[in-house]
Amino acid sequence: MAFSDRLLAAWYRGHPALGLLRPLEWLYRRVVQGKRQAFLAGQGDIFRSPVPVLVVGNITVGGTGKTPLILWLIEHCRARGLRVGVVSRGYGATPAQLPWRVRSEDAAAVAGDEPLLIVQRTGVPLMIDPQRARAVQALLKQEALDLILCDDGLQHYRLARDLELVLIDVARGLGNRRCLPAGPLREPAERLDTVDAVLFNGAAGDSTEGYAFNLQPSVLVNLRSGARLPLTHFPAGQAVHAVAGIGNPQRFFNTLEALHWQVLAHPFADHATFTPAALDFGDDLPLLMTEKDAVKCRSFAAEHWWYLAVDAQPSPAFVDWLDRQLARLLPLPRG
Repeated sequence: MAFSDRLLAAWYRGHPALGLLRPLEWLYRRVVQGKRQAFLAGQGDIFRSPVPVLVVGNITVGGTGKTPLILWLIEHCRARGLRVGVVSRGYGATPAQLPWRVRSEDAAAVAGDEPLLIVQRTGVPLMIDPQRARAVQALLKQEALDLILCDDGLQHYRLARDLELVLIDVARGLGNRRCLPAGPLREPAERLDTVDAVLFNGAAGDSTEGYAFNLQPSVLVNLRSGARLPLTHFPAGQAVHAVAGIGNPQRFFNTLEALHWQVLAHPFADHATFTPAALDFGDDLPLLMTEKDAVKCRSFAAEHWWYLAVDAQPSPAFVDWLDRQLARLLPLPRG
């Protein structure tokens, strides 16, 4: 098991050695709380966009379902006549310059896997730059937009925001509720009291703490041909290789098991770079992966490789809440 995996397990399952990291946690908390206090006081170089900015972020390390929710938000806002753009850090991207406008024909190594997935799925205008404020400015120079979605960036306090959504994986929760490096929190748990809405991925229903949303498998897509087949294409009990280079691979494996397939799990690091050799398991069993991983593997995919498309399904109460917020931020018809 890699060190990062052992640390992740310790955060969520507990380990006495984490106590040795308390001094570093104290320093980390001082830094992040100082940045937030400066932001609230209006200190430093803070950019306020001329159009509303909605941040979708985490306070925990690891996957919580941000990308599927971003995809849902894009389509939901478009259906209401809004012109939507997205900015992202572009983790792992190596563009020729920054900011970088992501195009569907970009390589994943250039654009980053998550930004490329979003653009290929929706065609949305998307700019990557670790400096999100610079990305917003560059995008608005190229596009007439009504709303900016900021993929992650909750802790990027150089960009003012009009709405903050935080996602939490209900199975993992907040782990030991400690900040990095003694725990998985990017900011203290009290930060949740200040955001506009909290969404729990995998929750059975809404609660006083936040709204529920779930990831619903929709279709199997062949990496080589693009063929889209129903989930019944593989019968119950079918053995499949399952590949996941995401923040929480087990969630993907659990999804496949819920579809009654026999899962041979192959977890990889988040944003992993794949090679044909790494995905050669010595047989012709179907290989299933996430859509995020698929954007990095299409160029060398075998005929029996598929990705599982999933769609975010927020609760009706969240949809109603979001529509009220959009009406408040954008009261006049756009066109």
